[in-house]
Amino acid sequence: MASNQSPSTQNNSDEIDLGQLFQLIGRGFNAVFRWFLRVFLYFKKNLLILIGLVVVGLAIGYGLNQIISKKYKTEVIVKPQLESKNYLYDVVTEIQSNIQAKDTLFFNTIGINEVDFTGLKIEIGRVAEVSNSESDLKYLELLQSFENTDAIADIVRAELQNKSSFNHRITFYYNNAAFGKQFAKKVLDYINSNTYFNGLLEIYRNNAQDRIEQDEKLLKQVDEIIVNYTSGLANKGNSTATDKIILDNQEQVNIADIFEYKTGLIRDIESKKIELEERTVPVSVINLGETQVEHKSFFGKSIVLIPLLLLSGFFVFSALLYLNKKAKSLM
Repeated sequence: MASNQSPSTQNNSDEIDLGQLFQLIGRGFNAVFRWFLRVFLYFKKNLLILIGLVVVGLAIGYGLNQIISKKYKTEVIVKPQLESKNYLYDVVTEIQSNIQAKDTLFFNTIGINEVDFTGLKIEIGRVAEVSNSESDLKYLELLQSFENTDAIADIVRAELQNKSSFNHRITFYYNNAAFGKQFAKKVLDYINSNTYFNGLLEIYRNNAQDRIEQDEKLLKQVDEIIVNYTSGLANKGNSTATDKIILDNQEQVNIADIFEYKTGLIRDIESKKIELEERTVPVSVINLGETQVEHKSFFGKSIVLIPLLLLSGFFVFSALLYLNKKAKSLM
């Protein structure tokens, strides 16, 4: 007879279900309200304790910042010459080992008589270069335009030399600001005092200077040939002009080759002058940074961190007391 149930009975059932739903929603709001009320009462009850913990934490943090001495650092960007990268890393490791051993005798030999080892440390690493894939792609597309020219060899050679020679950063850490900068300079002088590399540099510089002198003599002769050729064209007229130059041995040379040879001499002179400017010491100092304060990750934020730690500890302690109280009521 269930099929003959009246519509009024179904409506009463729906009303009962809706009433229960509203009751559940009301209970949920009441539970949330009671939770906020308990939190408010908890903070109200412990307000003085929380304020006291914040004040104590701020005082401790400020005191730590005053007690703990500042740590300084100097960053030096260097570029090894004559494949002296391995030597550079080895000598930095040697100096750091002597710092750890507090070997005053070693530092006396390099001109540092009174060493303050407090916080003293030296590190080295390669300077990371930011790579832009979009610009690299455009550069490769530009190189395609030089594909069938003689300039591509010079470009590729210069690019390979640039990619194979990296700059390196030597970082000096110290607590004594007046001593640290002087220490860094003395260490750099010691690094560049290597007898072997300085001897090689002297040979390279002499060779480069001789090369420049020889190129300048050849360049002068080429200029004379070009001047004579130009004068000959002016005397003979354009009707009998030719693009060949007849030398004393009756050998004909193309005037275009003469100009190309002159351009090569100029480029060689320029590169050798750059070499003389760069290769003065085994490790060139690109930038000797000024003394700067090292930012400490923990104690540098102690004014904020210590109050948060005290508050967190108090909340954990309160939670444990509450759980202990609930556990005793169940026993």
